Amino acid sequence: MAVEQPLSQPLAAGDQTRIHNIGYRSYDGPRLGRSYATRSLYSQSLRGAYGLGRSVKSKVLPMLLFVVMCVPAAIMVAVAVATKASKLPVDYTEYAIFLQAVISLYVASQAPQSVSRDLRFKTVPLYFSRPIETADYVRAKYAALASALFILTAAPLLVLYVGALLAKLDFTDQTEGFGQGLVSVALLSLLFAGLSLVIASVTPRRGFGIAAVIAVFTISYGAVSALQGIAELQNSSDAIAWIGLFSPVTLIDGVQTAFLGASSSFPGGAGPSGAEGAVYVLFTLGLIAASYGLLIRRYKKVGL
Repeated sequence: MAVEQPLSQPLAAGDQTRIHNIGYRSYDGPRLGRSYATRSLYSQSLRGAYGLGRSVKSKVLPMLLFVVMCVPAAIMVAVAVATKASKLPVDYTEYAIFLQAVISLYVASQAPQSVSRDLRFKTVPLYFSRPIETADYVRAKYAALASALFILTAAPLLVLYVGALLAKLDFTDQTEGFGQGLVSVALLSLLFAGLSLVIASVTPRRGFGIAAVIAVFTISYGAVSALQGIAELQNSSDAIAWIGLFSPVTLIDGVQTAFLGASSSFPGGAGPSGAEGAVYVLFTLGLIAASYGLLIRRYKKVGL
């Protein structure tokens, strides 16, 4: 607050000169530090992934995709209850694979929204001028997008599970399948979030980031599926599993086939064996770790 100082002598007529002592009160409140700043960045990024706290226009696409993910599950539950089926039409581990196009579209739209604007408006150095550090920023953004993806993919599994119990299907079988499905979508969320953030962090332009993420996920899945189909036609069943290493979707498919008892969507159902599945797990975890490391390196350069 500016404090006006009294003058020792009266001012001459027409003289409007003033001397002000500009003083600033020091902050005496609590200093919450890095952890609070990181949690705040995480919560705001998670809210932003569904358009919360933003304009109505920003809410349309994420909410629409969330509904698209859940509606098929609700229809399957209704059919199972009405027909008194003995099992659900789709296993918990298969659901995300069938709707991988919706998941890819969601992550392509939200990864650039999470990081591209900070790059475009050069606000990243402002984050690092506070107690928050590069690793804190990356962890918050990574965890927020992975959490948003987990919500997107786990919600329909919860609908299936509740519906299965309402249809009086076996509780033990359904609980086991539901747990396996949650493990699968958790791994998928970490992998998709890491890869999409790395791609989106390359460009400050959101449109380019969206196109790049869609291209990587769509082209890789299409190319791998085509090559696996060719391998099946040539009776090269051993090659089918190894080809699946080159697409994020087929990576998750291979891991859950080998270790979660899922049915493979590979041509001919030729999923990876136990040894091949171990390679799938190592490759998946390696991609997640590499994505995190690349993001750290990227933002260390940006924050300089």
